[in-house]
Amino acid sequence: MAKQIQAIRGMNDCLPEQTPAWQQAEAVLRNTMSAYGYSEIRLPIMEVTGLFQRAIGEVTDVVEKEMYTFEDRSGDSLTLRPEGTAGCVRAGIEHGLLYNQERRMWYMGPMFRYERPQKGRYRQFHQFGVEVFGLHGPDIDAELIMLTARFWKALGVTEHLTLQLNSLGQPEERAQYRQALVDFLQQHEDRLDEDCRRRMHTNPLRVLDSKNPEVQALLADAPVLSDYFGEDTKAHFDGLQALLSAAGIGFEINPRLVRGLDYYNLTVFEWVTESLGAQGTVCGGGRYDGLVEQLGGQATPAVGFAMGMERLVLLLETLNRVAEQPAQADVYVAMMGDSTRVAGLALAERLRDERPGLRVMSHCGGGNFKKQLKRADKSGAVVALILGEDEVAQGQVTVKFLRGQAEQQTLAQSELVEHLEQKGI
Repeated sequence: MAKQIQAIRGMNDCLPEQTPAWQQAEAVLRNTMSAYGYSEIRLPIMEVTGLFQRAIGEVTDVVEKEMYTFEDRSGDSLTLRPEGTAGCVRAGIEHGLLYNQERRMWYMGPMFRYERPQKGRYRQFHQFGVEVFGLHGPDIDAELIMLTARFWKALGVTEHLTLQLNSLGQPEERAQYRQALVDFLQQHEDRLDEDCRRRMHTNPLRVLDSKNPEVQALLADAPVLSDYFGEDTKAHFDGLQALLSAAGIGFEINPRLVRGLDYYNLTVFEWVTESLGAQGTVCGGGRYDGLVEQLGGQATPAVGFAMGMERLVLLLETLNRVAEQPAQADVYVAMMGDSTRVAGLALAERLRDERPGLRVMSHCGGGNFKKQLKRADKSGAVVALILGEDEVAQGQVTVKFLRGQAEQQTLAQSELVEHLEQKGI
């Protein structure tokens, strides 16, 4: 017997029993983006490797350890996208969507990172992302946070999420802080773990979000980034807080929130939950005003966020917020005898034509009457339409109600649609 082929580790199937929760979340996201006037963009899942090296930063964990990179037959280095922002910026520059324009876009699809699979975090995962270009002020930062708050409200999870805010300042402010932080860390290098000692020289701000309790205790005495802010940075962050407070959105200032990618400046934010254990971040983002120019475009202000769909679905399931799913069908067409198949399938098609919203399931594969009714009941249909040879010969159909107390009735097929409407089907 041939060896059974299984899915690649960390790349999971989404089975029919699991898709309703995904569809529920996706519908809320799509409807909310439409309500705010944002447009969908669909991007390739593969880009040239240099795009991510330039955008994300060559010394980040994503580029150093996690990207799926390979050479194609032409010898070009290609990478399965590990995140969506870089590709969205590339598309905007390539198609002239960004310069001297305002763009508000969203996307949804698979991303790929080679990391240890765990609950809610996989090697092929799915992200919903939003990117806005051409707007400078804190008002657009606030709008993005407001629309994420609307997601949580529509999904019934608001009370289980907390908004954390920080500002990373401008690059020149961050450069001054970086040196002060490195000086501090070098004085206490013996108290750092191996990962933090490495990051101290490559990406020192990432030490701030270390999960090591001893490192966090040490950082209580570390320099604070906000001490290096200029007036414009302070005004932007204060303005954002004022807008969120006016909108009734609570938040916590987390001075150690830095995000994992190099391109952020000014506003960064995360929505976190304690309902999923250690994997607590559901959504995160912020400003990246320098990225468009960094990737070859004209200087353009930008802000966005992304959320992991697996994490969001897991939250819905954990909190029992997945809506009860409707039955597979409203009407089930049962056919008794081989000679009735043509008429049965034709009746089902006619019903779909005349009642576009009606869900009609046709029985296939044969089987006796008892078996067909059992399948009809399992489908959740309200009625079974029974076609035997006599009904076909006389242009009739038998209507059997599977729910409620209505009596079985045989009538002309031409009267069927009206009869179903009268019964509220």
